[in-house]
Amino acid sequence: MSTSTQTVVVPARAAWSSVIRAGDTLTITDLHGNQAVDFLVYDAHDTSVRYSAPDTIHAQGNIFLTTGSVLLSNEHTSLMTVIEDTVGRHDTVGGACSKESNTLRYGHHTWSQHACVDNFLAEGARHGLGKRDLVSNINWYMNVPVEKDGTLGIVDGISAPGLKLTLRAERDVLVLVSNCPQINNPCNGFDPTAVEMTITGAAG
Repeated sequence: MSTSTQTVVVPARAAWSSVIRAGDTLTITDLHGNQAVDFLVYDAHDTSVRYSAPDTIHAQGNIFLTTGSVLLSNEHTSLMTVIEDTVGRHDTVGGACSKESNTLRYGHHTWSQHACVDNFLAEGARHGLGKRDLVSNINWYMNVPVEKDGTLGIVDGISAPGLKLTLRAERDVLVLVSNCPQINNPCNGFDPTAVEMTITGAAG
């Protein structure tokens, strides 16, 4: 029995993508702490089947993800499962930063700043995906509490250097990642840093 391991460090603000085969795992490690990792996942053989936040939230009865959470598709089929999580809670509702949302929230002077939507579009284009293929994403490590009145806050993260989560692919999946470049709110501690991606093949 042997396994193969591939590790890549994704620089601050950068994008990354990979096909993860069924049964293989992807471990995302927050190397320096307080770094949000925006994440989308598609069926590798039919990208019209993709992560669905409503299906995932409804099925688990919780807006936060942690160990045991199953990422469901728009066909209510399993894409990936969180099998280990040393952080404890991850966001499904905060969305991805864009030039438009940055301008609305932080002022027109932020228009030229790089954003996660830019990363998703550029990285997705390598796999034949376009703007229509972008859906509500997961924000690993991002701390977005929901107040009693329903408002969302983006506050200091609860991660720390070396904390990680591991996902198992339930089918062949295409993963897109934007290692968030946001510098206008505390999701990255106002200082984006690198994260590590480790793909481990299933024993066989």
